[in-house]
Amino acid sequence: MAEKSKGFIKEFKEFAVSGNMFDMAIGIIIGGVFKDLVASFTTNVIMPIISIFTGGVDFNEWKLQLPTLLEKTDPETGEKLVNYLNYGTFVSAVISFLILMLVVFIMVRSMNKLREKMKKNQDEEAAPAAPEPSAEEKLLIEIRDLLAKK
Repeated sequence: MAEKSKGFIKEFKEFAVSGNMFDMAIGIIIGGVFKDLVASFTTNVIMPIISIFTGGVDFNEWKLQLPTLLEKTDPETGEKLVNYLNYGTFVSAVISFLILMLVVFIMVRSMNKLREKMKKNQDEEAAPAAPEPSAEEKLLIEIRDLLAKK
């Protein structure tokens, strides 16, 4: 058992020191910032435009009051506490998700096309041009063509 744990620790150290972990960490950080950017874009740009077509309704106001089994009041204000199911916020999150997935799809698609183009260019550069026939081969081709005409 001790041997397996040493192998695991060694493998983890190799992974941690390699560039893969750092690349992944950078990707996660950029992804988090990008997620916040898309959420802000959805909340501040897309949702107001959608609310124009829905009669000025704000999705964040869409909620359903849930029944309460026990009456609770706020100790400071004495007001009755009510629990809500905020499905409008969820709708907004789904729209953010769809926008994020669309952007990721476009990025992956673009990268795949770029890779194909680069591979095609490499293949064209790697493929050697057909060598020019020698003088003897040219002469033999002429003789063949002359014999074929007779």
